[in-house]
Amino acid sequence: MRGVTQAPGPDEAPLLDELMPWSVAPLRFGRSWIAAPDARTLRARWDRLVAAGDAEREALFRPSRARTPSSAVAALPGQRTGTVRFARESGPCPEPVRVARGPFDEQWLLPDHRLIDTARPELWRVAGAPQVFAVEQGYVPGAAGPALLVTAALPEGRSPAGRPGRIRPLFRRPGGREPNLAPGLLPFLSERYGDEVDARDWLAWTLAAASPSPAGCRVPLPEDPAVWSAGVRLGRELADVQLGGALSGTRPRLPGGRRPYVRAAVPARPAALSYDPGAEVLGVGEGRISPVPVEAWEFRVGGVRVLEQWFERRTAPAEPGSLEAIGPAAWPQEWTSELLGLVTALALLGAREPERAVFTAGGGGRAALTAAGVLPVPDRARRPASVLDHQEEGPEGQFMLL
Repeated sequence: MRGVTQAPGPDEAPLLDELMPWSVAPLRFGRSWIAAPDARTLRARWDRLVAAGDAEREALFRPSRARTPSSAVAALPGQRTGTVRFARESGPCPEPVRVARGPFDEQWLLPDHRLIDTARPELWRVAGAPQVFAVEQGYVPGAAGPALLVTAALPEGRSPAGRPGRIRPLFRRPGGREPNLAPGLLPFLSERYGDEVDARDWLAWTLAAASPSPAGCRVPLPEDPAVWSAGVRLGRELADVQLGGALSGTRPRLPGGRRPYVRAAVPARPAALSYDPGAEVLGVGEGRISPVPVEAWEFRVGGVRVLEQWFERRTAPAEPGSLEAIGPAAWPQEWTSELLGLVTALALLGAREPERAVFTAGGGGRAALTAAGVLPVPDRARRPASVLDHQEEGPEGQFMLL
């Protein structure tokens, strides 16, 4: 109504983009054959490509605007791969590396810059222990699932629904140096909650409290130190599950001695995934795994059921004659082991979602951060740090100056 001044809104929760200011867009592989759930497949694809003649190599390569067999490209930081134009490549397959293709889906990648359209070299420079990547999922209105996940593997960064996310390294430099946090944030939190807060405490809190919004993840900051401490404890447990027990040194296990087992062997080529909630049985073709808690089956990220997407990425048909068509002749035993671990992780995380809701629901924090001078964040904090302690090989074997 005219003549009436609207009162200021309540104190908003700050955006994760303000508090972990350096972020990187998702990688863009450009060709799906360079990644696979098993390393043997990648070596077989490489050998097939290198053995092909010029015209066939061009077709198998699947050129794009960014990469062709004739592209001149520098090596990825930290990787010992060739830098001659791929059209002349005749050497052995580079050692595949683990990457997070999506939520809870670690696969293998050929770490060759000549094969990847957009590899984000700045991420490769800071990858490796003790680095952890927070992957902010693309916003999907009304979609179920956490807005933020963590992984120690280099993440592709794309959300299951296809929305672009953001990759936020916890540290700006190799070796766990220089937290990727707004300048002054950790001292502010330490004073606010009466105890020293480090970067890992902050990451734990974000896992417990981050919630999606059209503007990006929001992270409320409570006034009560007890609420903060409880959220950090929950977040540490969530992080440990997502990182496969790396923090505790113990593989995640279901409570009460429950453990998913293979009750009927997975067939060589399972066609579909099914679930019986009453019996807690996951059907993998004619194979049977149980107990599989309903929380594992229903766990979604970006509205997409994680188990179904994981299975589809291992069984979807490929174009005959393509490099993507090269794969295991039968379902490998290690995939079954990975599936059992995935069921356990999703069940544990799904059971904790009601606890997370307590921390996502309340608290602002932007006003206090602004008053303390933490916000707005300086532009320099949004840029990657200079990493000058190593050499990188440029195209055709020339060394790059960083």
